[in-house]
Amino acid sequence: MPNEADHLDGRGDKESKKKEERRQGAPEGTLNERIRANSSSPNRGNTPQASPPRFVSVEELMETAEGVTNMALAHEIMVNQDFQVKPAVLPEGSLERQVKEIMHKAFWDCLEAQLKEEPQTYGHCIKLLSEIRETLLSFLLPGHGRLRSRIEEVLDLPLIQQQAENGALDIGKLSQFIVGMMGSLCAPCRDEDIRKLKEIPDIVPLLKEIFSVLDLMKVDMANFALTSIRPHLMQQSVEYERSKFQGFLEKHPNALDYTEKWLEDTLRCLREGGSCAASSGPPSLSSVNVHNHAYLRLLTWAHASDPFPETVLMDQVRFQEMHREEERLVVLSSVLLIVYTTTGEAISGLPGLLETLKDIVSAIFADMHAPSFNAPEALATVGEKLCVELSECLSRHGYSPFAAVRRSALMGQISAIIQPDNSVRKLMESRLQNYLLASLESSQHKNPPPLPGGLAPVGKEVKELAVRFSRLINFNKLVFSPFYQNILQKLLAPGESPSPGT
Repeated sequence: MPNEADHLDGRGDKESKKKEERRQGAPEGTLNERIRANSSSPNRGNTPQASPPRFVSVEELMETAEGVTNMALAHEIMVNQDFQVKPAVLPEGSLERQVKEIMHKAFWDCLEAQLKEEPQTYGHCIKLLSEIRETLLSFLLPGHGRLRSRIEEVLDLPLIQQQAENGALDIGKLSQFIVGMMGSLCAPCRDEDIRKLKEIPDIVPLLKEIFSVLDLMKVDMANFALTSIRPHLMQQSVEYERSKFQGFLEKHPNALDYTEKWLEDTLRCLREGGSCAASSGPPSLSSVNVHNHAYLRLLTWAHASDPFPETVLMDQVRFQEMHREEERLVVLSSVLLIVYTTTGEAISGLPGLLETLKDIVSAIFADMHAPSFNAPEALATVGEKLCVELSECLSRHGYSPFAAVRRSALMGQISAIIQPDNSVRKLMESRLQNYLLASLESSQHKNPPPLPGGLAPVGKEVKELAVRFSRLINFNKLVFSPFYQNILQKLLAPGESPSPGT
């Protein structure tokens, strides 16, 4: 019988394909990109020269692809706390699905025909029982000695074969034992599936559903194993990814070209006092600071025109997601800062008002990165709705209504956030980036930096973003630190030599 369980290696292929599809389908028209549409980047066009073409065999390509897939899967397990193995679902109408359904139907039809024969034959049935036996045994932990003995005793294949030859095999009784044992070993989320199995009277449909539930239990067991061993995998995963990348680099010597350009452009920008410096003062040119600023640049990367650095390529989608979250928080904090600055003390401290205003802005900007999103219209709508809410709130608390002049001024300031030189938006953007940079610097000391002014209303969201950002960066540093040290050692002046832990 074909095995219906999802396998971990297959999951790696699917995860890689999904990430590639998301990368290709990710919306490029973000708010900041629209704002910067007419501005050119000073670093574009400075692309590393391609190495001379080298012919490779199909075997080399397959080996490289397999290595990258395995490395991507190991990386996903470590950095994605929500990573889970999921059952394989073949596309509706696909050839693979049609072949699988035909093969399975033929098998079950053959089994049903055998059990209807006089006398009954049990060839297929015994094969199923053998597979079920091995699956149940695979679920057992080292301390399950009694359960192991019980399974081996009841599902004793030589004895079952002998009973079949003598016409004394009771498939129904064995099926009941199997369902009972599955109930003892399954996760709580499968209790309902086990209950349904007990209600199936016919042998063939019951065996068919037993295999379906066993496949789900295999997935549950794989996820349980991942959850159990993840805390112990950090060092092994770091060494595994590093060795895999080192092997890839040995076969492809130019595999760090874009990483070198990324760090070189960051260093040049910091030396020239460019926009990549998060703070307004003169930036430090220490290797750690250069490296942290380089990571910060990844949040505003021009994905459509500039190749992503090789050492962070597996996390490109994550950086895009964090950039979208950063843009959303910048807009949200800018609007709230304008509202509270314009309205004054009248609304300061009113219970529930801040959350109400946040919900209004968040609802309107929920799809701000969709291609069809119209930022000017959305900001105008935000201004109108907030003015209505503020007027009602002021009236409820005994203050004078919102005057038409103040209403018009507030709506105008909110609509102006879309402008490239808007001081409020640029201020919130700078403060958020400074906080993310500070979170990288303080992550080794376990003390989160204080929130800058104006970000308190979105403090919870900002801290969550900083934790995600820092966790991802710190793992990347652990894996690729030897490669980064070599690159920075070449780029930095003698007095700026890389320090350990870069």
